[in-house]
Amino acid sequence: MFFFCNNSYHEYEIMSNRPTCEVYYDDMNGTDANTLKETLTKAMRGEVTDEESARRSAARDTSLFSRMPAMIVYPEDADDVSAVVREVGRARSAGVDVSLAARAAGTDMSGGPLTTGVVISFTKHMNHVIDVGSDYAITEPGVFYRDFEKETLKKGVLLPSYPASRELAAMGGIVANNSGGERTLAYGKTDRYVEELEVVLSDGSRTTFKSFTPEEVADKKKLQTLEGSIYREMDDLLTKNAAVIEEHRPKVSKNSAGYALWSIRDERTGATNLAKLICGSQGTLALWTRAKLGLVNPKDHRAMLVIFLHDLNILPEIVARVLKQKPESFESYDDKTFTFATKFLFDLLKQMGLLKAIHLGIEFIPEVEEVLVGGVPKLILMAEFAEDTIEEADRRAAAAQTALADLHLETKIEKNETESEKYWIVRRESFALLRKSLHGYYASPFIDDFVVPPACYPEFLPALSALLAEYASHFIYTIAGHIGNGNFHIIPLMDLSKEENRQVILDLAPKVYALVIRMGGTTTGEHNDGIIRTPYLPMLFGPEMIALFAATKKIFDPLNIFNPGKKVGGTFDDIKRDMIVGSS
Repeated sequence: MFFFCNNSYHEYEIMSNRPTCEVYYDDMNGTDANTLKETLTKAMRGEVTDEESARRSAARDTSLFSRMPAMIVYPEDADDVSAVVREVGRARSAGVDVSLAARAAGTDMSGGPLTTGVVISFTKHMNHVIDVGSDYAITEPGVFYRDFEKETLKKGVLLPSYPASRELAAMGGIVANNSGGERTLAYGKTDRYVEELEVVLSDGSRTTFKSFTPEEVADKKKLQTLEGSIYREMDDLLTKNAAVIEEHRPKVSKNSAGYALWSIRDERTGATNLAKLICGSQGTLALWTRAKLGLVNPKDHRAMLVIFLHDLNILPEIVARVLKQKPESFESYDDKTFTFATKFLFDLLKQMGLLKAIHLGIEFIPEVEEVLVGGVPKLILMAEFAEDTIEEADRRAAAAQTALADLHLETKIEKNETESEKYWIVRRESFALLRKSLHGYYASPFIDDFVVPPACYPEFLPALSALLAEYASHFIYTIAGHIGNGNFHIIPLMDLSKEENRQVILDLAPKVYALVIRMGGTTTGEHNDGIIRTPYLPMLFGPEMIALFAATKKIFDPLNIFNPGKKVGGTFDDIKRDMIVGSS
């Protein structure tokens, strides 16, 4: 089978109103760039462009940063990718300061695909779903997830780790960032579903990373190629440093920080799968050109238990009891989110059509009445249960409600997806609504994706609130999150035309991350490191693991061709230099 998918470009909705940029910088001089452009044009069948409009478009993702690339290439296939990598490697060996970064939909929030070198863009040509089976799909990186899901649902299966940007994101970034979303609680992140990756290595050679037995790895190590060297050196690194790696394995259920050295070997079977390392590596080790992903059969019916929480001290007990009932998702949003959503309720509803708006407006009336009587809850928790029948979904939601009865909470059960839709609208749309309603303020992701153990909530949440309160004059924010596994999303709205506000990004983040790390958490659960969080990896992992990350990068990419400064070598000066400057 062979499916052609839509290749149109979309910006991530909550970030679409962006500040202008005053400064771009470019490492390549004009002579080098012109020579490389001519070389690449001859070496590949796809297109090469250095037009300013294309470069400006590729200079941004949905992060705080801008980097103007020297050119963009649009490979037609894996052979083109190999050719580009080989020529960039030759140029770098000849002393040209050039590198290569992969790009798909451009919805990354960390600056992951930004480069001053060559952008290799997959959405124009390498945008096909190759095959869909009963429990797997084979895809190219330029396929938008929305198109990928259309094809998988024809077989009644899906990839459950899709992110919140599911209508806008592409498969390249989903794998590169090890994405997750609202169903991750039950199904895990993307790395669980990556079975095989066809990749281009840093010398332009091609191979497939998949699960190999110890005997097969031994054969791989005999190859006198870059691939053979990778297997030899990675096997040695993993063996000699097994205790250190295990000691620093993140203790929370979601992590996209660093290189997942702890995921390469299967402890039960002894098998090695380097595809698990490439997933989440942000295109810094190899470029994947085709992926085989495992899929699941989703449940058809859902019921939701909604909890209105006024006392954060009992939050860990609530989470523990609800998780025993195995919800498919367990989400939350805070009092600020609820207040803004009700303040701008008319604006939120009017985008949905008259009849739907009237229906949802009526549905919101009980919540408004509850707030008038009991005040705005500190958190609204949404535990959704999925089953093959609505009766079974309702039964499990009721069981979770019963498990909380002695805590005397305000709860209600929405017995089908139509009734629970209003909560999902607030959870998913309130931030976008807030952004649109506050002109001159821009979504500024810099503490947007940390994860902490749920048991620490009574200590962690007040401490986090106190930190945010110190900087309250510099931004507006709401907190939403995957409460079941401690993954919180805070994306402040800021006026980035003011230097003091930009300085807050550098002042507040280390304080938040120090708190997160002290609680046993990680700096990113699904959005990854990129420019914004790579400098914090030493704080999170310590010098021994940072040395292992650097060694891994060198093993795969000795010339530092692939996306330098992400995962390894990124600095706070990178953040300062490349941060956008908003127009007032």
